[in-house]
Amino acid sequence: MDVFSDSRIVMTLDAGGTNFVFSALQRGEEIIESVRLPSEADDLDRSLKNIIRGFEEVESMIQGSADAISFAFPGPADYTSGVIGDLPNLTAYRGGVALGPMLEEKFDLPVFINNDGNLFAYGEAVGGLLPEVNSKLKENDIPKEYKNLLGITLGTGFGAGIVVNNTLCLGDNSAGGEIWITRNYTDNDLFAEESVSIRALQRAYDEYAPENEELMTAREIYQIANGEKKGNQESARKAFDEMAVVLGETLANAVTLVDGLIVIGGGICGAYDLFLPKAIERMYGTIQKRNGQKIPRLISDIYNLEDPESSRDFYRFASKQVSVPFSGRKVSYVPEKRLAVGITHLGTNKATALGAYAYALSQL
Repeated sequence: MDVFSDSRIVMTLDAGGTNFVFSALQRGEEIIESVRLPSEADDLDRSLKNIIRGFEEVESMIQGSADAISFAFPGPADYTSGVIGDLPNLTAYRGGVALGPMLEEKFDLPVFINNDGNLFAYGEAVGGLLPEVNSKLKENDIPKEYKNLLGITLGTGFGAGIVVNNTLCLGDNSAGGEIWITRNYTDNDLFAEESVSIRALQRAYDEYAPENEELMTAREIYQIANGEKKGNQESARKAFDEMAVVLGETLANAVTLVDGLIVIGGGICGAYDLFLPKAIERMYGTIQKRNGQKIPRLISDIYNLEDPESSRDFYRFASKQVSVPFSGRKVSYVPEKRLAVGITHLGTNKATALGAYAYALSQL
């Protein structure tokens, strides 16, 4: 599916706890200036009316008519039916709100709702990391193509989406990719998000630097760790190290099932230089049998696409020619199993919007 040559128009929404941001995409690109309205998180009537108003404004701005509405909305939700559950950051949404059916009736358009992790992953699959890697493999005459992707978002929470054979995997209960609730490696009583999120960084820095008297933002902790801001540099680095260990172990478990490339987005992804090398080091580690024999943590070798040397090594696949039995013919194959981790180059918001657009087109 080439979304960048498709002339159909899809109206989108970026739903946050503070603001709703509306737009429209055509050929994979935004075609209007975005419309911003308050989310009215604690008043359902005002919130729903603002959603309708936002899409009405977008509809009045586009040339021609929209073919669908598609957007990310926080869960829990039954995304297939378009019913939103009890949301922690939009407190007015309680007891099941039929948001999708409401918009279908109001605009007489098909409506598709997913979570942001799913749409981020799908956007990266159709126009981000996945085609970028495959293009470079083709340029280097390597007979290999990746079709599977694990997309994760590091920010307020720890989210994920899974693309299998270029198709978004939603799960039978609209709960595919719920990586946040996997077990925390450093404290088995906790779930992973308690160590992989903005609040986790803040908590860890405060614990390692008890002399700190104010709550630092994730960006400030990053600046302290790099010596760009006054503070306890060792504690800031320890906070990122703790996140990296839990992230690496969680990704190692997830990628054994997905067997695909990994792309990272979200508000913390810009600090990848502090957490990604250590996370990959965990993934590259060993695990052992009961008799003590150690084996590699992963079946495939893992590479860091943000490290120039590691990235060059990743694209140096060695293909082999083997003879077909009872035939004079030979075939090429790639004997090495390789996976790679990279940071979004599209940007998280753009990838998510592109994912919403592409998902709608795939369903129409």
